Amino acid sequence: MSLLRKCDAALMVLIGLALIAAVVIATVSPEYFSLVFAAEDRLVENGTALFLLVASVVLAVNAVSLWRRGRHGAALLTALYALMFFMAAGEEISWGQRIFGWESREFFKQNNKQYETNLHNINVGGVQLTKTLFGPVLTICILLYLVGLPLIYPRGGRIAALADRMAVPVPWLKHAVIALVATVIIALLTVDRKWEVYELIFSLLMVSIFLLPQNRDKTT
Repeated sequence: MSLLRKCDAALMVLIGLALIAAVVIATVSPEYFSLVFAAEDRLVENGTALFLLVASVVLAVNAVSLWRRGRHGAALLTALYALMFFMAAGEEISWGQRIFGWESREFFKQNNKQYETNLHNINVGGVQLTKTLFGPVLTICILLYLVGLPLIYPRGGRIAALADRMAVPVPWLKHAVIALVATVIIALLTVDRKWEVYELIFSLLMVSIFLLPQNRDKTT
């Protein structure tokens, strides 16, 4: 088994453990789940930030590889993907604000619902913009990517060709199944902050996909 496949297997184990732990802890001690397990700056949230950062690094390495192969357009797009995941990792922990203890600027104190330096909690007129404007659209895009693309890509055609041209790492069917199962399990939990676990699973899935996508020869 290659090193990449060993890493992928380890990621699958981590996803399974995260789901089992979430179900057990939510059932046995809902308070511990919300106040410790899935609380800010604890295991789940920090794990999400870490694996989003790992996903960013994997994409950055892929971008360098594509550039060296002369696929400059695909390399730039992959670098953009890497930047997006780097920003997501930073946003997850408010760019280290609570870790290093620095204060928010006045804009964030006035317009952020948690008074922290991040964009995803920005409020304008009592409306959380990212959730209102991008929440439904982002959810649909993620589901199409994780569930739709693995089914469509093997058939070839324009969508498959476009994915290869844009160096989009294509998930395998196992990623689609895991995403659907995780969605159902997390949705059935009746505890606060349960979707923090979902974000952790998403970050683990992304690392797995970026390491070994269906079209790895087109994305590295």
